[in-house]
This record gives sequence, structure tokens and C-alpha cells, in this order.
Amino acid sequence: MLKYANIFSKTNIIPTFIRKLTLYLLSLFSKFIMKKQICLLAILFILMLLPFGSWAQSSAAPARPAKNWQNKSIEQDSVYGTGSDQALNLLKSRKSTQVVVAVIDGGVYINHPAIKDNIWVNPKEIPNNKVDDDHNGYVDDVHGWDFIGGKDSDVRYDNVEVTRLYRLLDKKYHDVLPDNISKADKAEYYQYLKVENVYTSRRRAFHQEYDYLINFVDTIGKMKKAMGKNDITKADLDSYNPSDSGMTRAKRRLLRNIKRFSVVIKDPSADSIIKIIKPELAQVNVALNYQYNTDFDPRFVVGDNYASDTERYYGNNDVVGPTDVHATHVSGIIAGVRTGKPGSQEGIADNVKIMVVRTVPDGDERDKDVANSIRYAVANGAKVINMSFGKGYSYDKKAVDAAMKFAEDHDVLMVHAAGNDGKNNDSSDHYPTRIYQNTHKEAQNWIEVGASDTKGNPGIFSNYGKKTVDLFAPGVQVYSSVPDTGYAYFDGTSMAAPCVTGVATIIREYFPKLTAKEVKKILMKSVTKITFKVPQPGQMDKKMVMYNSLCITGGVVNATKAIQLALKQAGK
Repeated sequence: MLKYANIFSKTNIIPTFIRKLTLYLLSLFSKFIMKKQICLLAILFILMLLPFGSWAQSSAAPARPAKNWQNKSIEQDSVYGTGSDQALNLLKSRKSTQVVVAVIDGGVYINHPAIKDNIWVNPKEIPNNKVDDDHNGYVDDVHGWDFIGGKDSDVRYDNVEVTRLYRLLDKKYHDVLPDNISKADKAEYYQYLKVENVYTSRRRAFHQEYDYLINFVDTIGKMKKAMGKNDITKADLDSYNPSDSGMTRAKRRLLRNIKRFSVVIKDPSADSIIKIIKPELAQVNVALNYQYNTDFDPRFVVGDNYASDTERYYGNNDVVGPTDVHATHVSGIIAGVRTGKPGSQEGIADNVKIMVVRTVPDGDERDKDVANSIRYAVANGAKVINMSFGKGYSYDKKAVDAAMKFAEDHDVLMVHAAGNDGKNNDSSDHYPTRIYQNTHKEAQNWIEVGASDTKGNPGIFSNYGKKTVDLFAPGVQVYSSVPDTGYAYFDGTSMAAPCVTGVATIIREYFPKLTAKEVKKILMKSVTKITFKVPQPGQMDKKMVMYNSLCITGGVVNATKAIQLALKQAGK
């Protein structure tokens, strides 16, 4: 969606209320970027709302970067990639130890040619014999496990967490007067008021967008009928003389939107606009029917006792599922087969197996499933865990904290995407978080990652935090695998996290004696420091800031420097 978001920073004449609206909508739709990568969702809706004069200084979207730019280096290639190509070149004379990386996400299309040879196979499990051969509690978990599947089907759509919390709390407080709230319940009641406001305002916004887009589609249909055209271009409209005031207004509306869409589409016509609006309408329907719908609860599909956070053994072995786009892209960034052929998409690490742990639906992941996914990954040999997901609310952080501690105790590195709201994580919630609940202690095996582009600038969508985000990594226009045999450019901290995961994996491959905490320290110490000012994420007015105000290290991941540091630490 945000591949054209940089357009907003090219003019300073967008009114304040429009800037706020745009940032609100970017925040509202951020979960689709994180989990589904819907290319123009919300941006096109914003295009249709903005006065055309606000876009007068805008230009067409920039050209795509090189396919493997995330593997290149600032030192050799003049792009702020990870430098993994150069790093691996430094390691040619050393032997590597295969590393298992768990991708906790939606499903992965494990037969994609770019990653099929690098999918983890459980050596102790006999495929499809309906027996738990390795006695780990999961039957036929050959390539991983699906914690959002049941006996007969899988969860595709789910609520966002604020919907689930609102549904739960509304049952208790809907008919209770404020004066009757007990002292013990006051904190929970105030939480109820907060989630009620968030839920209702977001659902209202989706309804407004749906109504606007449906009316626009209807307008185009009426125009086609009145003009006797199968499609309508600007030239058609210029030569059309409406017979009544209604069609005159429709003509003006369509002309305005053709001009607006010319920012992102060359010579747009009515049909080309409709082609892009249709997927947006579909996703808005998903939001209204599933994600922000208190009457929808798909958990019965899984068949677990959802109230029990100690329950471990549920789900199925379908690691592909119905939501495999996002995690397939993530997996390709980490583990795409390195063929050496010019133009082929290649992963960052060179001796890695992807363990698939399906946890994230089209909606928000559930804390119980996240906790069990972490435990499964650790217990079955993963040394690095990639978590390209997040949400603004937590239902059971205690369960996730216990699983995080389990990973920390077993020397497993956890890499987490900082989020795509353009927000400061120092002052806004983004779960899961490395800070243990009700303490000031932090998991020391956790890395939080923001997204940057080829020039080192942070993505306009990227979350940041001087205290909460560790470093940035390639996450703007990153090319990788998508089902079935395709490839695509995606934006998001979802792409930045696997870039760091890939670099961490290289270190764990070639320096297996280094602990997860030591690997993190190396990654933090070896960043490319950004010494120039950059646009602050989430800002429409091009506010320029120093990088050390955006993350702890003030820089972008650098595999080459990391390997040089690891070599020095190893004494050779």
C-alpha cells in the first residue's frame, strides 16, 4: 500500500486536517500492510478525498530499486542494504553450521522454487502417518505447526484485538452506570471506555470509506450508461455534454479523480480506477465483516479451550493455510536459495532452514497462539525467530512473557517488526514487546526493527523509538517470493525484520558458539551510523530529525561490519 506514500512528503501545501486524516488512515490500515501487503489500500481513498491542488507539486512514483538491493552494501554498492553479499564473501573460507529459523506468521507456500529447498523438515517425524513419532505433542509436524487450524479447516479471518477486548468488556460494563463501578473494577472500566471509542471510531471510518467507494463505483456505472461507453477516458469526458445537473456533477467528479489517479497510474481511465478500487472494497468488507465485527468469532474452528493459556496441544499441521502471501515473502528474504544467477531473487542467509509456525490470520494474532508458537519453535530447535506481526492491544501478555523467557533461557534470538503506523513506540503500545509486564526488565535476546529505504531514510510508515527500536533495515520496496511461483515488491517493517533475521542467521551459522545476546550486541555495535538528517516517519511536513532520535543505535543493519566484528571477537 505504501509504495507511493513518499508522494505526501513532496509538498508542504497539504492542509493540516488533510495531513492528520492521511496519517490516521495510514495508521488505520497499517495491519493490512503488516500482514497482507494490500498495495494501495487507503492511499487511493485519500487520493479521492484530497483537493487536486494539494498534489500539484507531486511527481510519478520512483522507479523500482534493484531486485536484491537488500543484500547489497553501502560500501560497495552505494545503497543501504544489509551488506550480506559482501559479508558472505568474507566467510568463504569458513564452514557454516545449518541454522533453523522459525517464521511465526501466516502460512508459507513451501513449494515456491525460491524456498522449497530451504524448508525445515522434522527429522524425527514420519510424514502423514497420523502418529506423533517424535512425541512432542504435535502429530505429523513435518515442516512446523498451525496454531490457528482445527480438525477440518483453518482460520483465515479473525477480529483485531480491540474488537475482541470490546466484545469481552462490553458484556460486563454495557449496562453498568459509572457511579456503580467498584474501586476494584475502575481500571478495567476505563480500559473498556478506551477500547469502545477505538472500536466504534474505526468501524465508522470503514463504513464511511465503503459508502464513498460504492457511490463512486455507482457514479462510473451511470456515466458509462449515459455516454454509451464501455470505458471512459479524460478525452471522452472532455467531449461529453451532460443533459442534466446530476450528470454534470458526475462528470466533474470523475474528471477530478482521473486527475488525482494520474499521480499513480499513467493515463487512468474509469476501468483502470475501478480495477484498483475493487480489491480495496474487498478488504474494507473484510474489516467490516470480520475484523471489526463483534458478532464474528471464528475460534470454534480451532476447538481449543481459549480461556486456558496453559493449553499447548491444539491446531493442525497445515503450514500453508489460506493466508500464505506475507510469510512467503518474509521467508524468501531470509532464505531464498542463493543461485548466483543474475537477476534471481536471493535470500540473505546461505545455510538456513525455515520452520513454519502459522499464527497470524487476516486480523490480529492471539496471545495464546503467539506464546505457544514461540515455545514450539524453541523446543524444536530454532535458533532465531522472526516475528513480522504486531498489534496495539494485548489480551494475555503474561502468557507471551513466559514464552519469551523460555526462548531467552534457551539461547534463541527473537527479531520483531516495529510496526507500520508511523508512530513513536516509546509513547504508544505495539505488542508483543520485550518489556516484561509489571517490571522494568527486558528480554535481552530481542531485537526491534524499523524499516528503511535504499538511501537509508526511514519509511514514512515505519514505527520508531529512541528507547524501543534497536535499529533499521531494508523495508521499503523489498523484492521477494510470493505464491505460487511469483515475486513482488513489498513495503513494511515486516520486510525489515527478516533482513535482520537473515544477518543474525549468518552470524549464528559461522559463529555457533556466540550466544543470542552476543549476536544482538554485535548487530547493535556494527550498524551503519546515519549522520545526516532524515524525514521523521509519520510526518507529512517533512520534519527532519537525526537518526539517533529514531532508534537506539542511530543506524541501519550492516552485515559486513557485523561479520568483521564477529571475526575479531572469535580471534580469527
